[in-house]
Amino acid sequence: MGDIVNLKRARKRKAREAESLGADANRLRFGRPAGERKLEEARKALDAKRLDGHKRPE
Repeated sequence: MGDIVNLKRARKRKAREAESLGADANRLRFGRPAGERKLEEARKALDAKRLDGHKRPE
């Protein structure tokens, strides 16, 4: 027979795990220094500029 599970605890545990995943994503997204963020944005802008520069004129 299966183990007895307290549904209230299981629901709370599942909610905590979901919050933990969201917190991890936010740490990656917002937990970086300003210089690092600006450097990444500059690299993305440069990549987009280079890609747009190679488009064929219509």
